[in-house]
Amino acid sequence: MKLPDAWRKGGGVVAVVGLGKSGVAATRLLAREGVRVYASDGSDHPYAGAAAESLRQLPGVEVDIGRHDLAKIRAAAGVVVSPGVPLDAPPLAAARDAGIEIVSELDLGFRALAATGETHCIAITGTNGKTTTTALVAHLLATAGLKATSAGNIGRPLADVAVSGDRYRWLSVEVSSFQLHDSPHFAPEVGILTNLAPDHLDRYPNVEAYYADKQMLFRNASPSSVWVLNADDPAVLDLARGVPGRRTLFSLKKPADAWLEKGAGAGLLRLGGAALLRREDLHLLGDHNVANALAAALAVHEAGVPASLIGEGLRSFQALPHRLEPVREVGGVLWINDSKATNIASTVVAIEAMGRPFVLLLGGRHKGEPYTRLGPMLKDRARLVIAYGEAGPIVEQDLKGQVALERGTTFEDVVARARGAARSGDTVLLSPACSSYDMFKNYEERGATFRRLVEAM
Repeated sequence: MKLPDAWRKGGGVVAVVGLGKSGVAATRLLAREGVRVYASDGSDHPYAGAAAESLRQLPGVEVDIGRHDLAKIRAAAGVVVSPGVPLDAPPLAAARDAGIEIVSELDLGFRALAATGETHCIAITGTNGKTTTTALVAHLLATAGLKATSAGNIGRPLADVAVSGDRYRWLSVEVSSFQLHDSPHFAPEVGILTNLAPDHLDRYPNVEAYYADKQMLFRNASPSSVWVLNADDPAVLDLARGVPGRRTLFSLKKPADAWLEKGAGAGLLRLGGAALLRREDLHLLGDHNVANALAAALAVHEAGVPASLIGEGLRSFQALPHRLEPVREVGGVLWINDSKATNIASTVVAIEAMGRPFVLLLGGRHKGEPYTRLGPMLKDRARLVIAYGEAGPIVEQDLKGQVALERGTTFEDVVARARGAARSGDTVLLSPACSSYDMFKNYEERGATFRRLVEAM
């Protein structure tokens, strides 16, 4: 693979900052390429656990766990950063002060895969719907008989795909704003921008800075690029204005390249003039998931999949865990796990998908956006809001007087309160609008805990 000469020269060392799955995969890929690596993580217990420790066995790799040696990072030939490392973290600040190039694991993995000339890439970003759309794209490609898989922020790092030697014709790659920030070589053939709304204001100074990183999807746009865009989202269209390449649009409100035709029943998903499937045959809750399905359909159509196979693939797709996932019904109460809703906009679409009264579990670690936007939606529809976690006092302050509200303590207490408040015919909705890091390792652990408590009832 093509790497900067300084990375390969004798005595040159590349620093890998953060030893989650991405950092471990990046270290392994660099070691395979004969690059000397200094890999570090500030936590005594890196997210990748034993996999991080195992890097010590690789030739030319030095590992620090529980600290970053800033002198070594300042002296590095380059830095590869994991997406979970904040932009202002001391090791990155040290690298920038020393004028060292910082690239993402995504960028490194993409370069390795591009060097093979065998793999094509569909990239998916946006504020919400990224993971479901990424999974939909991979599913539609695979059910059409193409060798494809999902990668990126959805779970498997691109660098891991590269180092494993697995070969795919197509990759469906979820990319976050954090990954795009440091990916100067990332150039997908097809890119999807699902939607835009304020998010990550705990890491960005303002929404403009967040959108600017999302715009990096188009950094290497060319006339042959294809961009799948949400025609119902003015911010998306503004962000893509003037970008080289061909635009294809999806809409829930009007005819477009892919759209929801309203009429008898719940409607019909269309790709141009072709009918894909009836809305009721798409086994996903919420209109936002119709939009995700339309976006995925457009992207895989560009990869050569015909409408008939797209329709079959959409019909067989099942909801992902933690995304409006029905867990079970107990005593006439439906319990739904939407732990992936880590911002206000995600919780808005979850509320919009509710067809009956509900108890909303709202809280976690605050991300900077007020909860007042939820008040008018909850006023006449929510039986109760249970606010919990670090954000509990802010949720209470923003929603008090607009909706019945209680404060929960432990997560077990929150679920018990919901069980006591819900009536037969209601839904209990875990859609926290916050990150999980005050109580849990990640949103998956939060959702799994919710599911365990519900299944034990």
